[in-house]
Amino acid sequence: MLRIRLFDERASKMVKRGQIPGTVHTSVGQEAQVVGACMAVRADDYMTGNHRSHGHPIGKGSALGPLMAELLGKATGICQGKGGSLHLADFAVGSLGESGIVGSSIPIAAGAALSSKLLAQDRVALAFFGDGAANQGGLYEAMNLAGIWRLPVVFLCENNQYALSTPAATVTSGRIADRAHGFDIPGVRVDDGQDVLAVHDAVREAADRARRGEGPSLVEVMTYRFHEHSEGLRLSTDYRDAAERDAWLARDPITLFRERLLADGVAAAEALDALEAEVADEVEAAARFALESPLPEPEVAFADLYTDPSAAEVAA
Repeated sequence: MLRIRLFDERASKMVKRGQIPGTVHTSVGQEAQVVGACMAVRADDYMTGNHRSHGHPIGKGSALGPLMAELLGKATGICQGKGGSLHLADFAVGSLGESGIVGSSIPIAAGAALSSKLLAQDRVALAFFGDGAANQGGLYEAMNLAGIWRLPVVFLCENNQYALSTPAATVTSGRIADRAHGFDIPGVRVDDGQDVLAVHDAVREAADRARRGEGPSLVEVMTYRFHEHSEGLRLSTDYRDAAERDAWLARDPITLFRERLLADGVAAAEALDALEAEVADEVEAAARFALESPLPEPEVAFADLYTDPSAAEVAA
């Protein structure tokens, strides 16, 4: 959780300094649901994300240096600078990709789950999406086929209660978790998505069920993004009630888990302080690596693409 928090905070600063082109979408405040879910599945399990998805590959074990370099569009990036913030992928940790197109990665997770079943690979697919994507038709097509074919996929709705600046209550009827019943699959809601262990338990149960061949599940996690929709863009900030925001800020998932570790005697304050300093150093090293890395050479623009060679020659 610390890696995600400090990575995203560093990326936010780099956007504002003009070191990252465009913008980034951070998971600050949502770390518990990202980490709880990612640690509930295996290292070789599949995962798909969304536009707010630096944290998901980190939760699955991606190296911070290449991940940060990707945000800067550098040749040393995890996708050689071609994915940027919105289209990351790291096959080494099972991350099949994220997308700025709302809900578009959900069917990919269903496809990965189908391949796992056909090849008898015993791998589960974890599909992250937001409350805005919960009203996209692709989700229900994927849930329908997953239910029919009993695919090993966990659909995880990160309900941070706002799709950009649109409150979920104004566009979403009923509880998202309850929509699972229409496809005859389990649906569960984690009301405290700031509790990393509660999220872990819910997703672990769904993943174990999928691995046993019992089909998909829908897990809705109630959480909150502390920052605005994206960094570095001038957007309206008056759509959220100040008292609501303050109440959620008081339930910072990292602070809550630190307090729990101390109360349960799992770790001493000195050890946790040292861990925070260690992670801060990791993130700064990743930022230095990214800033010092070269940009891709122009001639690699057509590498890894399905393209007409003659068109590439004309462009050259």
